[in-house]
Amino acid sequence: MKRKQLWIVIAALILLNCLTLSFFLSKMKDASGTSINEEAVATVGKSNITRQQWLNELELRYGKDVLKDMIDQKVIKEMAAKYKINVSDQDVEREYRILQTTYSSPSENKKTTEKRWKEQIRNTLLQEEILTRDVEVSEKEMKAYYEANKAMYTIPTAYHLSHIIVKTSDEAEKAIKELSQGSSFTALAMEKSIEDFSANEGGDIGFIMQGEERFPLEYLQTAKKLKKGAWSDPIQVEQGFAIIKLEGKMNGKKYSYEDVKQQVRREIALEQMKASASTTNFWQEAKVEWFYGKKDANQ
Repeated sequence: MKRKQLWIVIAALILLNCLTLSFFLSKMKDASGTSINEEAVATVGKSNITRQQWLNELELRYGKDVLKDMIDQKVIKEMAAKYKINVSDQDVEREYRILQTTYSSPSENKKTTEKRWKEQIRNTLLQEEILTRDVEVSEKEMKAYYEANKAMYTIPTAYHLSHIIVKTSDEAEKAIKELSQGSSFTALAMEKSIEDFSANEGGDIGFIMQGEERFPLEYLQTAKKLKKGAWSDPIQVEQGFAIIKLEGKMNGKKYSYEDVKQQVRREIALEQMKASASTTNFWQEAKVEWFYGKKDANQ
């Protein structure tokens, strides 16, 4: 399960890079001239770095990987349609729920990003279904696997938190006073918190749950007593004093065998496969031709 979650995270990040680069390339095409491409995106003394130079460097560094990822996504969709393979919304929602509680940042709370994550999760599940469609797994094997790995199909209750960390108790009390007078928690975190990473995100630290090692145990103990939107009294931590705010709560859930039966089948099948679990196995069937393939042929 952990391996699979990590794969999804990596794939989603690749997708975001892909979308970003596609955006810039589309802008370049829309310009259909030189004015935008020659626009300076940075200046160093008297010299400029133009948008075109920047785009060229992006393509040089990431172009092949990004294009391969874009091809893979299309191949997955074509093969899924050819073999009439679908994944349920319930499966996508379950994987997204797991992903939220294991890897979260403020940007993941935005609807646009949620849509991208879910699209990538669906593509990942479709890929696994395509790759394992001919692998036979018995009901007995699946039930035994589920019973041996029940913990993998249990999601603990998770708390979405933001925090502000300051050096002294006086500073913490002053921050509490400002919050009670109507100041924005996000704005105060950006202005006052000495923990730079979360401060840049308005104090948002994502979801934490039982067994969390990134943050003090007191965070979880305190979060359980807070109502959504409420903040805590100062908590003494290693860096100084913290104030936490409960942004939201995701109740834990235990998935039954029937809930995850198809996921169990995929996991067993992937372990049994001798061939590599790669979408490129279907490139020839999908009749893929690409820029880098032509370059390699000409070398």
